[in-house]
Amino acid sequence: MASVRFSIQNEINRIVNKLKNEQSPDGSWRYPFETGISTDAYMIILLRTLEINDEDLIKALVERIESKQQSNGAWKLFYDEGEGNLTATVEAYYALLYSGYRKKSDKNMQVAKRKILEMGGIERVHMFAKFMLSLTGQYPWPKFFPIPVEIILLPLSFPINFWDFSVYGRANLTPILILADNKYRTKTRRSPDLSDLFVSRCKDDDYWRWLQTDRPFFSYIKQGLKSFIGLSQYIHSAAIHHAKQYMLNRIEPDGTLYSYFSSTFLMIFALLSLGYPKNHPIIIKAVDGLKSFACRINGYPHMQYTTATVWNTSLVSYALQETGVPSTDPVIEKANRFLLLRQHDRYGDWAVRNPYSLPGGWGFSNMNTINPDVDDTTASLRAIHKFAIKEPLFRQAWDRGLNWLLSMQNDDGGYAAFEKNVNKRILRHIPIQGAEFILTDPSAADLTGRTLEFFGKFTNLSKHHPTIQRGVKWLVNHQEKNGSWYGRWGICYIYGTWAAVTGMISVGVTPKHPAIQKAVKWLLKIQNNDGGWGESCKSDIEKTYVPLGVSTLIHTSWALDALIAIFDEPIPEIQAGIQFILRSAERKDWTTSYPTGQGMAGGFYIHYHSYQYVFPLLTLSHYQKKFENFYV
Repeated sequence: MASVRFSIQNEINRIVNKLKNEQSPDGSWRYPFETGISTDAYMIILLRTLEINDEDLIKALVERIESKQQSNGAWKLFYDEGEGNLTATVEAYYALLYSGYRKKSDKNMQVAKRKILEMGGIERVHMFAKFMLSLTGQYPWPKFFPIPVEIILLPLSFPINFWDFSVYGRANLTPILILADNKYRTKTRRSPDLSDLFVSRCKDDDYWRWLQTDRPFFSYIKQGLKSFIGLSQYIHSAAIHHAKQYMLNRIEPDGTLYSYFSSTFLMIFALLSLGYPKNHPIIIKAVDGLKSFACRINGYPHMQYTTATVWNTSLVSYALQETGVPSTDPVIEKANRFLLLRQHDRYGDWAVRNPYSLPGGWGFSNMNTINPDVDDTTASLRAIHKFAIKEPLFRQAWDRGLNWLLSMQNDDGGYAAFEKNVNKRILRHIPIQGAEFILTDPSAADLTGRTLEFFGKFTNLSKHHPTIQRGVKWLVNHQEKNGSWYGRWGICYIYGTWAAVTGMISVGVTPKHPAIQKAVKWLLKIQNNDGGWGESCKSDIEKTYVPLGVSTLIHTSWALDALIAIFDEPIPEIQAGIQFILRSAERKDWTTSYPTGQGMAGGFYIHYHSYQYVFPLLTLSHYQKKFENFYV
C-alpha cells in the first residue's frame, strides 16, 4: 500500500501544479465549455447574415468545423453516435457554404450532402435548427405556431402562463415568439441554396412534424386571453412590446441575453424583425459578446455556448483546498476574491416564484448577474467556506448565499437548477421538441444530492432539519428500480448516483440504508474489467443506463467517490478503480474528450475541460483521507 500512497500523492501533486499554473491573472480558471460545432456554424451564419466580414474568424471556424467531419461525411455529437447527427451535419454544411470558402462541388461537401439525404433530409433536423433555417430563408415557417406571443400577457393566476416556462425556455422562446409571429426571414447575396437537401415535397406545415397537433394548448391559451384581456390588435402589439422588453431588460453587461449563445443569436434576429438596423448598437454589442465566448481548442477557435468561468473557478478552488492547499495560498486567495465579485446582488426571474428571498446566489458564466443557479451557489460556497470563518466580507457573502439556497428548495423536497416550482407537467406535452429539457426546471437527483452534500459537510444544519429530511425523502422516492439515479446535467446515471449517494451519506444516512445498498450493487455491477466505469450519452436519450463499452476518467472518478463515501475500508473494487485513475492520468484518446455534461437529450452535450482534473483530484484526495490508516 505504501507504493499506492506514493503514486496517489504524485498524481495529486501533478494535478495541483497544473491547476496552479493554469490560473488566469484575475484568479479564475477559464477551461473550455465545449459543445461540438453547432455554435461555430451559427457564428458563421450570423456574421454572414449581418454582413460583418470578420474573415479571419470565419476562415478559422471553417477549419475547425471541417476538422470534426467524419469519413462518412457526417458530424457527430459524441463518439458512439452511430452514423452521425443529422442536425449537426446540416448546420455544418450550411455554415461551410455560407462562409463562401467552400463549394457544393468540394469532395467533402458532396459526401456531406449524400449523408444528409441518406439520413432523411433537411426536414428531419431538430426543431430549433428549423427555426434558424426559417429565419435565414432556407425553410418554410409553419402557418401555425402552438404558443401565441400573447401568452406573455397572461397573469400568474392563469393555470398556464409565461412564468411557468423555465428561465432557459423563456430566454429562447421569447425571440422565437416574435419571429414566428411575423414569420421573419432574411437572406443576403451570399446566402446558399439548400433546397436540394429536401427529400420530400410536401406542404409547408408537414415539414414541422413536431408542431402537428389538434391545437388544444393553443386553444386553451386563446380562451384564457379572451377571458382575461380580450383579443385585439392593441393586445397583440402590447404582447410584442412586452416580449421585446423582456429581452432588452435581461441583456448582460457583455451584450448577450442571459449569457447564452442561442438566446442571443435569436434575440438579434428578433430585433431585426422589429426593424432594428444591422448596425444598431445593441446588435453590434451582442455580436461582440458572442465573440468574447471564443476559446482555443487544439489550435482552432471554438465559439462556446457560454463560458463556465464561475463553475470552473469554484470547482478548482474547492478541489485544491481538499488536497490540503491552504486557504492562505495566493492561488486560493485570488480565486475566492474573484468568486466574491461574481456573487449576485440583483433580482432575477427566480424571484417571481421565490419573492421573499434576497439575492445571494452565483451564476455559471463569467458575465452573469441575474441568473443564479443552485449548483454554482453550492460550489462557490464550498470554495469560500474557510474564508467565511475569518473574514467579515466573506461571512456576509456566505450568509446571503446560504439563505438564498435554503429558499430555493422546491415544494416536493428536491432542488432544481434555476428556479423554484417550475415543473408543470402539461408543459412537457406542448409540441416543442425537447420540451422536457427546454421548458421545465424540475427537481433533479444531481442537484438535490449535491445540495445535501453541501449542507452535510459545510453547514451546522442538523440531519433532522426539515430541509435535509425533505431532500433525502425526495431522493429515496426518485431512485430507479436498478438502484441508480438519473442525473439531469451530466452523463448520466453514474453522475446522478454519485451525487445522490454522497449527498445522503453526508447528511447522516447510514450506508446500510436500502437505497444506499441498492446503489452499491448497481455501481459494482456496471464496473468494467479494467477497474473503471464509462457511460454513453445514449443513456439520456433512451432514459436507461447505456454502457459506453470503455472506461472514462471522469465516470470512474464519480463512481469511486460514491463508493469511498460508503465503505469504511478500500474494497478490491475501489482499489481497482484507483489503479485505473493512476494508469489513465495522462491518457490522450477519444475518451478524454467524451462529453460528460448534457443540456438536452439527443441535441446538446458538453465536454468540460476542467473535469479531467477536478474530479480525479477530489476522488484521490477523498480516498487518501479516508483510508490513510490502511497504508503500510
